[in-house]
Amino acid sequence: MTIRLYGATSGYTEIDAPAVAGNNVLTLPFSGFGKVLQVVSATKVDAFSTTSTSFVDVTGLSVSITPASTSNKILIILNVGVAHSTNDTNNTKGKIMRDSTPIGFSEPTTGRAFIHYGTYNDYDPSTYSMSILDSPETTASTVYKLQLAVSAGTAYINRSRLGTSALTISSITVMEVAE
Repeated sequence: MTIRLYGATSGYTEIDAPAVAGNNVLTLPFSGFGKVLQVVSATKVDAFSTTSTSFVDVTGLSVSITPASTSNKILIILNVGVAHSTNDTNNTKGKIMRDSTPIGFSEPTTGRAFIHYGTYNDYDPSTYSMSILDSPETTASTVYKLQLAVSAGTAYINRSRLGTSALTISSITVMEVAE
């Protein structure tokens, strides 16, 4: 069997199966694309709460990474357990920051962010996940972190609205990906 990969304007690369039966490994001549160069992660196992109506940093959900090239991307993966003290709609909001810049999804005019926690469960936090591919275009040390704000009441990380001890864990992981 033959597989041909045609170029965008001309030419092709052809892969032919060997005439001899058995398993074979083919190493393609592509390199340097999509390689993960470094991984930095923080895991939060304790509880956190805030009553702030302005966005505040969640302690323990912050990482620093220094990209090797300005053309490399940073993949941010966040998993966080959130609960709220009331059942009002959209009381807890969260956003991922690159240093002091919100990235990927925050809408400054509406205050919208990836967490819109509107219902509560007395015992278990709801888990929110977010992944963003960022282009920081720098080789300077860069901090990625989670921030939370509430419109009323209290927001909780890793705990229920009734308890005081941590029930879940939250994490932020960043990966530098070579272009």
